[in-house]
Amino acid sequence: MLSKSSPRYKTSRRRFLRTIGLFVGVMGASLATLLPVVTKLIPPRLRPPGAIEETDFLASCIKCGQCVQVCPVEAIFLAELDEGMGIGVPYIDARLQACDFSCDAVQCVLACPTGSLSHKIAKKEEVRMGLARVAKPEACLAKLGLGFKGQARGPNFTGLLRQEEIDRWTPIPVRDYPYDVELCDLCVRECPIEGAISLQDVVDGNGKLPVIHKTCVGCGVCEMICPVEPTVIVIDERKVWEAV
Repeated sequence: MLSKSSPRYKTSRRRFLRTIGLFVGVMGASLATLLPVVTKLIPPRLRPPGAIEETDFLASCIKCGQCVQVCPVEAIFLAELDEGMGIGVPYIDARLQACDFSCDAVQCVLACPTGSLSHKIAKKEEVRMGLARVAKPEACLAKLGLGFKGQARGPNFTGLLRQEEIDRWTPIPVRDYPYDVELCDLCVRECPIEGAISLQDVVDGNGKLPVIHKTCVGCGVCEMICPVEPTVIVIDERKVWEAV
């Protein structure tokens, strides 16, 4: 038996403690990633165009960030540590920066090496990231009969948006494109999908409200451009159209 004062014993003890420390660290990190799952703290996320079913998406995505690099409006982010099992997975925060299809060819899908973003799903007639919803109708400027003048999100907003009458291919800062409309219709005016949203008269009331139609793909432009804070219109992630 080695003496506790011998150099060999001390070296072995240090190695053992390092091993224990490494094991505890690895287990702690693993449990930390599971915690949000167990406690259902992982928020739903708007995925890039062409994202396959969520479970398969999380399993197949290798967090390479290729989709992030090719997005022309920098709409795609990678989830951070507090996302648990979703860490490093791409998502879109539509209020911060929507996908306005500035690339037309859906470059994120072309860049994905694993099929997590599918070419088939990303076809124009099939792509659906989610579905827009009027969350705060009482705050809608059109419902109140009000117009809007100025920068949609203020002078400090960094979001980008393609304005086809200026440049079809190069998005410009939202703050560089001021509005002056008698009745606010920014969500309808800037929607990149034809027929996805319209202003319609409110039943049994005054003013108008945005109405979402089945061609909506949940790109988030309406959520991003809404000048009301908090936004009147939001995107429900992965929701599909249901006729009412």
